[in-house]
Amino acid sequence: MPSGTYLHLDEELEEHFRCAPGPGGWRYTSTRSDGVRLDLVVDARWRQIRVELVTPEWWLRGGVTGPELAWVRASGETGTEHGERAAGFVSDSPGFLVAVARSLDLGEHEQADVRLVRLSGTALAALTATWRWRLAGTSSYETETEPLRVSEYEVTDLSTGEVETVHLAGDVVLAAPGIELTGLESPPSLLG
Repeated sequence: MPSGTYLHLDEELEEHFRCAPGPGGWRYTSTRSDGVRLDLVVDARWRQIRVELVTPEWWLRGGVTGPELAWVRASGETGTEHGERAAGFVSDSPGFLVAVARSLDLGEHEQADVRLVRLSGTALAALTATWRWRLAGTSSYETETEPLRVSEYEVTDLSTGEVETVHLAGDVVLAAPGIELTGLESPPSLLG
């Protein structure tokens, strides 16, 4: 069960995380030094079936229901329901990068466009956009137990044309824009 710490470079915030595969999917939980908490659960096809994101003043709960993404967002007890035709959420947490990349199940040099709801800021503002994910390559590194495969994804925001690179090993983000893996207490789950 991988656990460790990511550093959000722009804000110098630490995100302590734990993730684990299970018989029905995968779960990622994290707590940041600014009080933001995430609980992300995906099914066996890597669809985001349960997402709970909590900031000091706002909370959001939602998930995929067929072709729709549904969620409730609130700053108190009563929230507002929202729905969008999208494959899932994305935010500045690396857990979402793992979930999106694995859900696409891309082969070497394949690409796919994916519509996602981006959650930003402590108010969890939602904006729907489309990104193009391309598996640029996979490298293998020898370890004491078995080879560690590292996948490099090129992620293009189709609304701006901006391209970013994400490196994944199993269910751990090794590098991504604004994210640094600063500690890993146990190795990634080798998901292929």
